[in-house]
Amino acid sequence: MSISTVILKKIAKEEGISLGQLQELVTSGKVTIAKNRKTRNKKFCGIGKFLSTKVNANIGTSSEKQDLKEELKKLKAATEAGADTVMDLSTGGDLKKIRKEIIAQSSVPVGTVPIYEAAINAAAKYGTITKMDKSLILDTIEQQAIDGVDFMTVHSGVTEKGLAAIKKDGRLTNIVSRGGSFLAVWMIANKKENPLCESFDEVVKIAGKYNITLSLGDGLRPGSIADSTDKAQIEELTTIAKQANYAVENGVSVFIEGPGHIPIDEIETNVKMAKNLCGDLPLYLLGPLVTDVAPGYDHITAAIGGAIAASFGADFLCFVTPAEHLKLPDVKDIREGVIAARIAAHVGDIAKGVRGAKDWDNEISKYRNLRDWKKQELLSIDPERFRGYHQDKSAISDVCTMCGKYCALKMVEKLWRKRKNQKSKNQKI
Repeated sequence: MSISTVILKKIAKEEGISLGQLQELVTSGKVTIAKNRKTRNKKFCGIGKFLSTKVNANIGTSSEKQDLKEELKKLKAATEAGADTVMDLSTGGDLKKIRKEIIAQSSVPVGTVPIYEAAINAAAKYGTITKMDKSLILDTIEQQAIDGVDFMTVHSGVTEKGLAAIKKDGRLTNIVSRGGSFLAVWMIANKKENPLCESFDEVVKIAGKYNITLSLGDGLRPGSIADSTDKAQIEELTTIAKQANYAVENGVSVFIEGPGHIPIDEIETNVKMAKNLCGDLPLYLLGPLVTDVAPGYDHITAAIGGAIAASFGADFLCFVTPAEHLKLPDVKDIREGVIAARIAAHVGDIAKGVRGAKDWDNEISKYRNLRDWKKQELLSIDPERFRGYHQDKSAISDVCTMCGKYCALKMVEKLWRKRKNQKSKNQKI
């Protein structure tokens, strides 16, 4: 992995660690800085051990909705809300044009899932994704690298052994990963092993050539809490662990992707298992979602899981929006998802003792005690939401309309001030 000293110095300063320590972490693969060799003028971040937990936002078209302008609005909403990276998951329209426009306009690193484009192009050309071959997949990966993608999800851990485990043991929700299902359909129809698994060395060569970070995808992730931590998930994680070690040994940085739906009491086990199996490499989780009963509120279920996962060592959270499981998210959904994931990331950082995390809370609490609303607004995770709620002001400018003149902070402050003044007068007498 090749990252300039200028970028490393900037990240080290932001994270509050030494340049030497950061360089060691990057070299060992325990910290990843997603950056294509071609990428310039973006806000890069470090993801991994000892660093603050980062947040990714997914955008992109679908086969049902293909509005590039809308996706660019989502990109803007995501970055303005504080997303550290974005992924273009487009599956509808001119995929290359959409990708290049998102890369050009993004102020943060951009990721993709190349198997989407490979499968869709195979379906367009041959009428079925089962005609997709290895060369088409590898060519798609390289073309996206040439276009300037910084990190890519590759579902190289989906194997015949993993599929056999699902078939034997059964699942409540089968395979919910779109990339995983593309490959599973191809493998079952062709009675062959996953080409991304068999040709992983070639994938690594391409990644090394363009300095791409490989996000080793959880194509067999559980899509309901009933399926969490089953044999198929463990089989995939074991495969990914071996591939990750090979990639790092060959100078390619990786993320380890983790399961999406996990009961709250299994999060610690899942995080520690992934960290132990994969040598403490950066762990990237979707959510995780801790219940299946809250469609429309899955940004909340994911934030609950994300906070706990981050506290136990997850390094990178993929946001979930209120639209999850229901529809393609709109601009408002994107913003809500990013903020919820950022809250989760910060809660996790406090718990795992990330440098400076608690200082942020202490600072805003200081100004809450002083009832300095402007400073609180600037320090809040979502200043726009803060302003919207605080616009309904009472006649007394330094308190809110909840308590008004009965503000607990103000009443105690007045009493202490009165007693202090009285004591001062008595001392003068």
